[in-house]
Amino acid sequence: MIHNSLPPTDLTLADFDYELPENQIAQTPVEPRDASRLMIVRRDGGALEHRVFRDVTEYLRPQDVLVINDTRVIPARIVGRRVVRRQADGCETPVDETAPVELLLLRQRENDVWEALAGPGKRARPGDVLSFGDGVLTARVEEIGEEGCRILRFTANRTQCETVYEALHRLGSMPLPPYIREKLRDPERYQTVYARHEGSAAAPTAGLHFTPELLGRIREMGVAVAPVLLHVGLGTFRPVKEERIADHEMHAEYISVSEESAALINERRARGGRIIAVGTTSCRTLESAADEEGIVHPVSADTGIFIYPGYRFRATDALITNFHLPKSTLLMLVSALAGRERMLAAYREAVKRGYRFFSFGDAMMIC
Repeated sequence: MIHNSLPPTDLTLADFDYELPENQIAQTPVEPRDASRLMIVRRDGGALEHRVFRDVTEYLRPQDVLVINDTRVIPARIVGRRVVRRQADGCETPVDETAPVELLLLRQRENDVWEALAGPGKRARPGDVLSFGDGVLTARVEEIGEEGCRILRFTANRTQCETVYEALHRLGSMPLPPYIREKLRDPERYQTVYARHEGSAAAPTAGLHFTPELLGRIREMGVAVAPVLLHVGLGTFRPVKEERIADHEMHAEYISVSEESAALINERRARGGRIIAVGTTSCRTLESAADEEGIVHPVSADTGIFIYPGYRFRATDALITNFHLPKSTLLMLVSALAGRERMLAAYREAVKRGYRFFSFGDAMMIC
């Protein structure tokens, strides 16, 4: 698994806290997608600018490359019941329980083995068997992993569904973050317009602001668009529990950079273009795939890279991102790129001006 060499720091969780009124947590997406607000944060300390997202074209140059994460969110939240309970003596007993068990699938390990969060955990112990959709899909709990994650082996009832993915699309629901309480009318609004490869438990939300038309205008300018992949899992949204942020360890997430994308990114940078990451997931993928000289290499691996102030960026020149939760690893990442004090000042200004925060909120470009 890919890790970075963590820089020493005395920074604590309190150094990444800020006050946010609850009414500024966006509950629904803006229509159209590119009508959200856009804050421009200059890495050189220039004044903040306040625009509309479609104006992002004014901050791009023809030789730049826009790096997007083309992962696709799966209906990762499924609710079922326990049908087999493993006793303390190791015996397995069929049960007829009606109490629900909810799973949030985080990451596919191999074939039909997945990591998931389970609630309540007491109904998902090793040896237990869970049933979803009256047997359309079953899962045996193999073990309990890090952070209480369940490792489960799924089996689809092939008389009703050919694959586990087919069963998930039939039975599952979109795994919206807990701070979004409004029901999402169109599940596609929690997908980017360029989402292709299924496997994420959450959307790379910076990409939600792009429309096909806006991407078309960007390409017409001469800006290249390079897809990479990071399947969003527990590593992206797991809260930091350690007081010293350097003690936090990221959960593994799968990344992939193709030979074509690596070559395009390296070519553009060699010609003087900037590498502009769309979202923290694209940024973490780039930084995981880059060597000390900033050359991006093809890769398919797990990454546990953790970026916080003091980190030296190798392959990211600019970043398009949303406004992130207090004390989160994502706020630490953007603080590493723009400077912690500058970033917290920008957040205070965003609160003052009524920006919308988090997954369906407004955007920021750090350049």
